[in-house]
Amino acid sequence: MLSPRTGLAWGLLGVLAFSFTVPFTRVAVGGLSPLLIGSGRAVVAAVLATVALWATRQHRPDRRQWGRLAVVAGGVVAGFPLLTSYALTTAPAGHGAVVIAILPAATAIAVVLRVGERPAVAFWGFAGLGAVAALFFAGLQSGGLGSLAQADLLLFGAVVAAAVGYAEGGLLARELGSWQTVSWALVLAAPLMLALALSSLLREPPAGSPAQWAAFSYLCVVSMFLGFFAWYRGLAIGPMAQVSQVQLTQPVMSILWASLLLHEQLTWPTLAGGVVVIVCAGLAVRARL
Repeated sequence: MLSPRTGLAWGLLGVLAFSFTVPFTRVAVGGLSPLLIGSGRAVVAAVLATVALWATRQHRPDRRQWGRLAVVAGGVVAGFPLLTSYALTTAPAGHGAVVIAILPAATAIAVVLRVGERPAVAFWGFAGLGAVAALFFAGLQSGGLGSLAQADLLLFGAVVAAAVGYAEGGLLARELGSWQTVSWALVLAAPLMLALALSSLLREPPAGSPAQWAAFSYLCVVSMFLGFFAWYRGLAIGPMAQVSQVQLTQPVMSILWASLLLHEQLTWPTLAGGVVVIVCAGLAVRARL
């Protein structure tokens, strides 16, 4: 028997690993193609996943599970990495972290729709308020209310993709296992991501600095693979409802890393927008519970 603190500790470790994703993506796109970053990290992680699955002799999913794994792969392996890579070529890391802060609420909505739950009206109110706050912040930072930059649209698309992938992956993990679900999704997406990575290399040979390659390596090994081990390990130990709320700390840490590592200035709109979006997401998650 493991105590709830153990689950929270593993969940926090996973969130800590993910919190560097936005800042390090911002570093990597400074010298590497966003297509190479979004697809190449999945290819490297797929190689690690193949080794792990083969070494532990995991049973292959059935036909129905492969279809659901395609949803996970489309959201977590392809959608989120590619969309955020392109968005962060122009958007600051702190800005991206604030917009992505609605991910916990978006994931809760995806779970509600997927499972068919009927949460309280307050859940929809807080979730909608968080989305409006994120849109307000993005528009304000993009030159005025009512206007959204292309990077903001890509970030919102990444949130939707990740929410769908997390929700379906969380349900599928009950059948296949936690890290096994992510690994099979990586293997399934590997041919497409390999083709995209090769096309990027042929069209635009990489010329990144050592720091940019180091950031890319982190995205491949930790953000795309090992981070999921700790995150899903924490969810498996549980309680899942409490562990999932740890994700609300991720945008706070991402903004902090952007300030410390990238020397991005912490402006009042960024801090205020982050606080409002995180509070709304937290209230939405609690209302669902």
